[in-house]
Amino acid sequence: MSKVKPAPLPPDTVIGGYRVVRRVSSGGFGVVYLCMDPEGQQVAIKEYLPSSLATRTPGELLPKVPPEKLSLYRLGLKSFFEEGRALAQISHASVVSVLNFFRENETVYMVMNYLEGATLQDFIITARDLKQQKVFRESTIRSLFDEVLRGMRIVHQHKMLHLDIKPANIFITDDNKAVMIDFGAAREVLSKEGNFIRPMYTPGFAAPEMYRRDSAMGPWTDIYAIGACIYACMQGFPPNEAPQRQDKDRLSLALAKLRGVYSDNLIEVVEWCMALDPLSRPQSVFALQKELSREGERRYTKLTVAEKMRLQLDTLVADTRKTVTKPGDAASAVGAKPK
Repeated sequence: MSKVKPAPLPPDTVIGGYRVVRRVSSGGFGVVYLCMDPEGQQVAIKEYLPSSLATRTPGELLPKVPPEKLSLYRLGLKSFFEEGRALAQISHASVVSVLNFFRENETVYMVMNYLEGATLQDFIITARDLKQQKVFRESTIRSLFDEVLRGMRIVHQHKMLHLDIKPANIFITDDNKAVMIDFGAAREVLSKEGNFIRPMYTPGFAAPEMYRRDSAMGPWTDIYAIGACIYACMQGFPPNEAPQRQDKDRLSLALAKLRGVYSDNLIEVVEWCMALDPLSRPQSVFALQKELSREGERRYTKLTVAEKMRLQLDTLVADTRKTVTKPGDAASAVGAKPK
């Protein structure tokens, strides 16, 4: 039987001088509300409320935490507070703005600017359902991730990592700005303490090192997720998760089918970002920005009929025997910098 999620705060509840209008979303680590500030302006407020550690019945304000989980709850609470304080120091159009953060009701609330629009995931699903050859145009992909990388570079300069970059956490505003949301500092602390049931990563977008305890994480970890997001924008679906890739890697095979549809350079950028070995990926956002901006050097390699047939055969073999035969033309150096 699945555990009942903690009840959200009811409409018209006042916290820190802000009035709750409605719940916007709930996740494993908190609840986001649309609220009104004292001046009548809309804001988004995220409440720290990990569903694996706390419960709350409808109409109550205080979370209930079992004694055996209290230390872990407090550890995550401290990390969530530190995340708010760190994000409040960052001012960039591509990073969600933290306006305020405060303690109340034995938890922490993070006040952010309220964004109107939709997530990149929503756009991918809509575009995918149109069943066009391209999910997104290459120029759209490059422009979008140029914005995201500008914001990520600032985040990394502040010694922070996002750790959960995925299309659902890239918000496209109504005025066409790309904004990273839902930073994962609390998630990272909780993942390293105790036996935590809920996975601390998003399959397909999490780098291999996130599956192993005590692995070194850094800018290269977020960069893997950026590569996976670009892949999703090209294919319409997320890539295979890292453990599957380490067993039988079909990334090159999947990307080879897109040659001639997207430029060789963009395909090679994705393979570079998604190298299974962290040291084989771009080690900084700047290195990735530089490569992604090489629009003048785009070339498109059209597949011959024989190559297309070989790809189809390789796919059939992989699906039926669960083995992968990488085509030579597709082996464009995973882990090697694009030429």
